[in-house]
Amino acid sequence: MAIISSKKQPSEPNKEPNGSSKKRKQRVVAKVENKEVENQENLLQPEAANEEEVKPEESIRPQRFADYIGQKDLKDVLDIAIKAAKSRSEVLDHLLLYGPPGLGKTTMAMILASEMGVDCKITSAPALERPRDIMGLLVNLKPGDIIFIDEIHRLSRMTEEILYPAMEDYRLDITVGKGAGTKTRSINLSKFTLVGATTRAGALTSPLRDRFGLIQKLRFYEVPELTQIILRTSELLDTNVTEDGAEEIARRSRGTPRIANRLLKRVRDYAQVKSFSEIKQSVASEALQLYQVDPCGLDWTDRKMLSVMIEQFNGGPVGLETIAAATGEDAQTIEEVYEPYLMQIGYLQRTSRGRTATPTAYKHLGFTPPTQQMSLLGDNG
Repeated sequence: MAIISSKKQPSEPNKEPNGSSKKRKQRVVAKVENKEVENQENLLQPEAANEEEVKPEESIRPQRFADYIGQKDLKDVLDIAIKAAKSRSEVLDHLLLYGPPGLGKTTMAMILASEMGVDCKITSAPALERPRDIMGLLVNLKPGDIIFIDEIHRLSRMTEEILYPAMEDYRLDITVGKGAGTKTRSINLSKFTLVGATTRAGALTSPLRDRFGLIQKLRFYEVPELTQIILRTSELLDTNVTEDGAEEIARRSRGTPRIANRLLKRVRDYAQVKSFSEIKQSVASEALQLYQVDPCGLDWTDRKMLSVMIEQFNGGPVGLETIAAATGEDAQTIEEVYEPYLMQIGYLQRTSRGRTATPTAYKHLGFTPPTQQMSLLGDNG
C-alpha cells in the first residue's frame, strides 16, 4: 500500500546519473505520445471513457422527458407507465432497456426517477460480485426507489438468485447456518423498481428476463435528432455552433449521442485553439478531418478493415478471425464495436460464409466495385 506524506522530502540530486534521468524523460514522453494516439483511436467508441464515468457532466444530461430528444416511441410507453403508476400510488414495474452503448439508457433511468420523485441508485453488474453487495443495496432502498444495474447480463448466478424473490415479492432470503442446522430467514424489502440495461438482451437468462414487466429497445438516432442534441449541448457548454456545423458533427456521430457530444467537445477545442468565433460546417469538417473521422463517421480502424477485405480478399467472404489477424484488432472488438455500424450503413454484410464488403463500401474507399456478373457468380459459389 502506498503511503503519501504531505511532509516535504529532501531532494537527492546526485542519486541518479544524468543518463538515467534522460532515459526516464524519454520514456515519459513516449508514454504521453502513446496516450494521445490511443485517445484519438477511441474517439468513436460508444462506450463511456474513464473520465466520462468518473466525472460525468450531469448538466448535459436531460432531467425530464421534455428535454430528452429522440426515442419517441419509448418515451410514449414510459410516460403511460409513469402516469398509471402515479394514479394507483404504486411503484413502476421493472424495466429492461437494451440496445447499443451510448444511446441513453442510464439517462433514461435517471429521468424515470426524476419524474417519479424518487432516488436512483446506479451500479453495474461487475460491481456486484458478492451476495452482500446486492444485499446492501436492496436493504437500503426507500419505498419507490429505482435501482439501475448496467451490463445486467454479466450478473453472477448467485446474485441473480438473490434478485428473483426481491423482484417478485420484494423479499430477501438469507441462509443462516450450515449443514443440518441451516435455516432460511426472509427480510421484507421496500417496494422498488429495477431498471436493467444491457447491450446483449439475448445473454440474459430466461428467469431473469421474464421478471421484467417492460422490455424496451433503444434505437440509433437520426441525423436531425443528433443535430438537436448537439445544439442543446452547445448551449449548456456555452459554445457557439451554427445549425450546419451541428449537422456536420451529427453526420459523423454514428447515430450515437455519446459520440456526438464527444466530437462536439473535440471540435470546440479545435475552434478555440484556432481562434474561430463560431463552429460552422467548414470548421467542424476541418476539425474532424484532423481526428480522422470521415463524413460517414468511419475512423481509421473501420477503413482499415474494409480496405483489407477489398485489397487482400477481393471483398470477401472472409472469416472474423482472419480479419482480426490481418488488422491486428481483437475479434470480439470487431464483432461488437465496429461491425454493427458498418452493417447499419450498408458497408458490410455478414453471411454464413463470412464477411463481405458491399459495392457502397468500394465506392466510399475509392475502389472500383465488382460487376454484377461477378457478384452473381460469387453468390452461386
